[in-house]
Amino acid sequence: MRRLWSLFLLPGSVLLVAEIPRLPNGKPDLNGVWERPYVPDMARSGKDQQGPGTLPFTPWGAQTFKNYDVTKFDYTGHCLPQGLTRSMNSPFPIEIFQTTKRMAVLYEAWNVFHVVPTDGRGHPKDTNPTWMGNSAGGWDGDTLVVDTTAFNERTNLDTVGHPHSDQLHVTERYTRTDDKHIAYEITIEDPKTYTKPWKNTRVFTLRPDWEILEYSCEENNKDLTEGHIH
Repeated sequence: MRRLWSLFLLPGSVLLVAEIPRLPNGKPDLNGVWERPYVPDMARSGKDQQGPGTLPFTPWGAQTFKNYDVTKFDYTGHCLPQGLTRSMNSPFPIEIFQTTKRMAVLYEAWNVFHVVPTDGRGHPKDTNPTWMGNSAGGWDGDTLVVDTTAFNERTNLDTVGHPHSDQLHVTERYTRTDDKHIAYEITIEDPKTYTKPWKNTRVFTLRPDWEILEYSCEENNKDLTEGHIH
């Protein structure tokens, strides 16, 4: 692993700002266990995230969100997969494994994983819709861009229930800003649900002293066993 110092010139001086770890091929190294802010509502803005505020719903999207009632059914309460965006929104850490040809994200929540090829290949033809979608990654300078399509309609974008359709297209941008942080940006595009693309941004923090732990959705699941959801 190589490291590169980022320098900013000031009048009469040099300011040493950050050290960015890099892989042998020169690309930023994203490996490690990362702490993320909990993002239950991707529309909102706060100290840990920036959202668009009011979402640009289509009539179908607005009605679907209005009809959402978590007490009637929450698929995650039944231990079904959260889906890509809701997995990334969870407050539990992730671990990233990265090589020159692929990246894998291990989510502590639900103990699921997602593999992203970064060798330049595109999406395969005739991909079956899945919970996490199909991803293809590539580099835009020092930013890893992950393009994901082929989602099923069985998930929500976040905990408050913002919906999506099978036309969902997600673009994630990972930018290693220094030795401790990743700037993360996610763009949502879904013409059935939203009239235009919108995005949410946040910052991940490296936790070298953390490990991914076992997460069992079924164990002590009182939401399900005590009838909080149906």
